[in-house]
Amino acid sequence: MDGVEITGPVLDRFDEILTPEALAFVAALQREFGPRRLDLLRARQERQARLSAGGTLDFLPETAHVRESEWTVAPPAPGLVDRRVEITGPVDRKMTINALNSGAKVWLADFEDANAPTWENTVNGQLNLRDALDRAIDFSSGGKSYALGPDEELATIVVRPRGWHLDEKHVVVDGSPASGSLVDFGLYFFHCARRQIDKGRGPYFYLPKMESHLEARLWNDVFVRAQELLGVPRGTIRATVLIETYPAAFEMEEILYELREHSAGLNAGRWDYLFSVIKKFRTRGREFLLPERNSVTMTAPFMRAYTELLVRTCHRRGAHAIGGMAAFIPSRRDPEVNRVALEKVRADKTRESGDGFDGSWVAHPDLVPICRDVFDGVLGDRPNQLDRLREDVRVTAEDLLAVSKTPGEITEAGLRNNVDVALRYLAAWMGGQGAVAIHNLMEDAATAEISRSQIWQWIHNDIELADTGAVVTRELVERIIDEELDGIKAEPGYDEARYAQATALFKEVALDDDFAEFLTLPAYARMP
Repeated sequence: MDGVEITGPVLDRFDEILTPEALAFVAALQREFGPRRLDLLRARQERQARLSAGGTLDFLPETAHVRESEWTVAPPAPGLVDRRVEITGPVDRKMTINALNSGAKVWLADFEDANAPTWENTVNGQLNLRDALDRAIDFSSGGKSYALGPDEELATIVVRPRGWHLDEKHVVVDGSPASGSLVDFGLYFFHCARRQIDKGRGPYFYLPKMESHLEARLWNDVFVRAQELLGVPRGTIRATVLIETYPAAFEMEEILYELREHSAGLNAGRWDYLFSVIKKFRTRGREFLLPERNSVTMTAPFMRAYTELLVRTCHRRGAHAIGGMAAFIPSRRDPEVNRVALEKVRADKTRESGDGFDGSWVAHPDLVPICRDVFDGVLGDRPNQLDRLREDVRVTAEDLLAVSKTPGEITEAGLRNNVDVALRYLAAWMGGQGAVAIHNLMEDAATAEISRSQIWQWIHNDIELADTGAVVTRELVERIIDEELDGIKAEPGYDEARYAQATALFKEVALDDDFAEFLTLPAYARMP
């Protein structure tokens, strides 16, 4: 095609997705909106420079009229009225079938944090979604066969494209890599929007990693233009935004406002939110220092403020509020591990449902019944809690910024866990796997980001470990890396070349003086 080049291999059936018409559609979006995307990414860097120089975050005075005026988002779309339990996962063939059959109301079909963006994963994921809508999908492995259940029992598909910061280097438009966001969105919308509409639903999306309402405005303009180009009625698209960056927590109302005709609500993206807290204030000494990640719970004051503000904001504007991830992976061998972990999952979902959330996320089909049972107990026959306005909630900027009030310690065990999880995850990611079961938890790019950014912050603040008294230094971390690798090497399936890649990448993003904005950027540069 004129001005469009595919630099990745065209494998079996790829021509069904990479049609001239689909690529022309993606190229049209890239040409119209690509420059604005780059401007907004530069604006992120400018805000980061202000924060690093001593600035702070606050509710925007220039958008006070949005927060103070009366308006609501569009009413819930078909298939998104009841969202009491949502399952997340990558778009491989087995997960596509299992997620749709899981009993969840919604499947977040993830091209982002749970997906390693190899070229094969990117295009095969689009094929899997189209095949699922055509009921032309099955899968066999280990003597087991997987197929879709009845249409009326399948989860609603909601696609999460990559964030604005990521390119798709295998789709080159006018000499430059296309936006990963626009490639993921554009290919799905082109091939599946009409298929979804014909099924009585629609093309629905989860939007990740946004840092401002201006980035939401860009998405809304993309939606309007995409619908115009394909003759889809305006407002058919619906999008739920993950409030998973620190700046976005101060612009929730504005983000809903920008997307209001296409809005399906907000989600409390807890893991990336913690990463963003560290990233945004990493140069500010101990004022924004978090304890080790496993000790930061949703009852920490600054996290409680964030989630309660999200529910109040959403319900005031008629939008769904969706809770965070239950990442536990049930063990087939240890009933006691399951018992303790499932009690924690139930308590977490009980807190969310009691706070007014309309639904919540799980990472594994076995957790769907627990989440559903908890929300059934609160909702009964009602599809949601949109009528629960939470007018009792009052959250200030100071409440959102109260990171220093978070209880917990920093220990050698926590440091070792961060190193171990990051190494294991990065090795899997470089091998094409984005959602990885590690120590009975589903780890994705967000938890790897927390692991490496905490280590970076601890090194740069000379943190003393609570259990050993040792100061966290590069030398200490390098020794622990070697020791953790020694343990991993003894495990079945150890791949020396892949762990060498993972170790080099981890040292770059955790130990260098310069802080990599996202570990997936240098990781993707290493990916074929």
